[in-house]
Amino acid sequence: MPEERLINIESKIIYLEDTVQALNTTVYQQQKQIEQLRALCESLVAHMQELSAAASEDGADSGRPPHY
Repeated sequence: MPEERLINIESKIIYLEDTVQALNTTVYQQQKQIEQLRALCESLVAHMQELSAAASEDGADSGRPPHY
């Protein structure tokens, strides 16, 4: 009986180790994706600021829509 109990405990530990490893891999991949998305957002913000600055230099930002 004690040997069977020990085998069950070892089986559960192995299962838990596999689960922790799978979760670790998922979290690592998500962190990489978050970093990529953050870099993309920063790039888009910089691009929008450049476009806004260029539009204001051209006088296109007069406050009136272009169809007037």
